[in-house]
Amino acid sequence: MDGSSLPFIYLLEDAGIVDQNAEKRFIRIKQAVRVEDPGKWVQFTPYEGFKVSLTIDFDHPVFNCTNQTFHIDFAGQSYIDEIARARTFGFMQEMELMRSHNLGLGGNLNNAIVIDDTDVLNPDGLRYSDEFVRHKTLDAIGDLYVLGHPIIGAFEGFKSGMPSTMRCYVN
Repeated sequence: MDGSSLPFIYLLEDAGIVDQNAEKRFIRIKQAVRVEDPGKWVQFTPYEGFKVSLTIDFDHPVFNCTNQTFHIDFAGQSYIDEIARARTFGFMQEMELMRSHNLGLGGNLNNAIVIDDTDVLNPDGLRYSDEFVRHKTLDAIGDLYVLGHPIIGAFEGFKSGMPSTMRCYVN
């Protein structure tokens, strides 16, 4: 695994598609819902389709050089082309702390983007110039799919995937 969702896409494509006898069910956003925590927020708004807009905000030199906002409308853009290759990322100091607690022991430069105090440590660099926010978008989409049905609506977040307070509202 490389820290992205691409290996899962390959497995799903390899497994193929099987028609189901049940009708597909959706969650339709009928009115705006917004949840805020100090300095961050998420919201759903009505939209005929599914789109996601996410903004991250990290005070670090690596992030200051990249776009920290990403928008995707699935009516005209491809998850595989735009998001699936975006890898997870972490800071070297956090990884050292995790390892000191026997966590994240399999993490390395082959399955995550690792950032030190000033730069990306991966020799091949980033796959997208805005790979960080694309991966956070991938995370948010994964959080939303825990609902069990595709969404018809727009999701927007600032400095957040899906905070625990939002999970209380959607359960």
